[in-house]
Amino acid sequence: MSNDANVADATKKLAATSLSSKAKAFKPTFNANAPAFVPRPVVAAAPAPVPAPAPAPASADAPPSAAPKPMTISIGGSTPAAPQPPKPEPTQGEAPASTTAPAPAPAPVPSSAPAPADEPADDTAQEPADEELVAEEEMLLDEHFKEHLNIIFIGHVDAGKSTLGGNILFLTGMVDKRTMEKYEREAKEAGRESWYLSWALDTNQEERAKGKTVECGRAFFESTKRRYTILDAPGHKNYVPSMISGAGQADVGVLVISARKGEFETGFDRGGQTREHAVLAKTSGVRRLIVAINKMDDITVEWSKARYDEIKTKLTPFLKTAGYNPKTDLVFLPISGYTGAGVKDRVGSACPWYTGMSLLETLDDLQALDRKINGPVRIPIAEKYSDMGTVISGKIESGHIKVNQKVFVMPGKIPCEIGAIYADNEAEEQSAVSGDNVRIRLRGIKDDMVQSGFVLSDTRYPSRCTRAFTAQLVILDAPNIITAGYKAVLHVHMAVEEVVVTTLLHKLNKQNQKSRMPPPFVKKNERCIVRIEAKKPVCVERFKDFMQLGRFTLRDEGKTIAIGKVEKLIDTSAVAN
Repeated sequence: MSNDANVADATKKLAATSLSSKAKAFKPTFNANAPAFVPRPVVAAAPAPVPAPAPAPASADAPPSAAPKPMTISIGGSTPAAPQPPKPEPTQGEAPASTTAPAPAPAPVPSSAPAPADEPADDTAQEPADEELVAEEEMLLDEHFKEHLNIIFIGHVDAGKSTLGGNILFLTGMVDKRTMEKYEREAKEAGRESWYLSWALDTNQEERAKGKTVECGRAFFESTKRRYTILDAPGHKNYVPSMISGAGQADVGVLVISARKGEFETGFDRGGQTREHAVLAKTSGVRRLIVAINKMDDITVEWSKARYDEIKTKLTPFLKTAGYNPKTDLVFLPISGYTGAGVKDRVGSACPWYTGMSLLETLDDLQALDRKINGPVRIPIAEKYSDMGTVISGKIESGHIKVNQKVFVMPGKIPCEIGAIYADNEAEEQSAVSGDNVRIRLRGIKDDMVQSGFVLSDTRYPSRCTRAFTAQLVILDAPNIITAGYKAVLHVHMAVEEVVVTTLLHKLNKQNQKSRMPPPFVKKNERCIVRIEAKKPVCVERFKDFMQLGRFTLRDEGKTIAIGKVEKLIDTSAVAN
């Protein structure tokens, strides 16, 4: 045993002496004409039975410029030979080469050769520099120097939403006097003389004959500070889905309230659309709400401060429970949509007790919104039609687009190209940014391959699609208890899909704490975590990633049952993207 130990010690000393002498004689040489060095992909090898001593002295004696980063260099004073094929890496379980004989250096890879597949690509090649992003954002802001704001008029039927919108178009010069006189003459002949202002937004014969908005109307006007898109939502309960699609494109809501005796009570009491519209607007992402108390010039009101205070007192607590902060998110003002008092100009002597701003002044005074101009492109498709190609319309929720840009239509990952961009004023633009409501002509795709609810996204970061996700729900109005297997209609951005609540995972208490056991059922005014499955793939995102694509509404039998937000996507890999 002692003889074996002595032999082992002598062997170790000899190896150390050999390596030390070679390290001292180390003189690195480089061939200036050799191609650039590209490291090979690292292949995991089995650990050596006996660890080889690290050649630390070699790196210490080398000049700083000799080794800018770790690499393999042949030991010796001769010039490297001509490039040779790299020596294969040891496979799993194979011992490395002996340390007594240095391994030859890996052959340099020509600079024109592509990088190995396993090597991570350079970050600078994938992501533009911060300075480039800032410069691009400043250029886009210069091109679109006026902020675009999307406004939706909501409220109970006959509150005066379309009349108010039509008068705004007239007062801002978007509808000339001659056209408005034509509307007035035609409305008088039809026995609807007081409806002529609403005809600027209610353009089809059905809406003009019934005096009710059926589809979400759209119009455009501009002030000295901002560009605005008006979205006129229908107030009847049968057309709530159209209201939801309009609210999904809006930034600011104008809740129109009729001050006429009996009309406010009808809209605000149970079954009226004032409550439901306010909740759905908040769920759809409307951040600020202007409460326009309309018809203050009516004979039953006559600009009464008592009536104004009564409506404000009843509405404020409810809107607070809906999620609006009365101090920062709500503005109350008295107007007359028919006469125009308080719309563009202040009410003046007609209402001496109110000295605040008019409606248009209030809109211009709103704080600028934070837009994701350089984020991934997300455009939920609101409408599509065929006009010398496939044309879609929708609001840009994130990112920016340009003519000739390549994009995907999701789900399906259908490639196409942007052929033209049209603003609300029908002008053709070269680019559009987050917040703009635009029409886009697509190339390379047929109109039957696109549907409302699909999402236009960029090719690098396409929108995610799934058939199942977990979400947090707030039960608003359930006729009975809700159990696993409950079927409803999902409204998320512009998409409408039939879904099933397959599993109740947790119930949440007031402190947002989850129950340990899955609840057997949930009922009105309770919160819970559930799993939801759709029949078809739907484009959704987690709420914390994209709020507009992560909040949704569940409806059943013409009623809003619950509102929720997406927390986790489950089977995205199973969906063909």
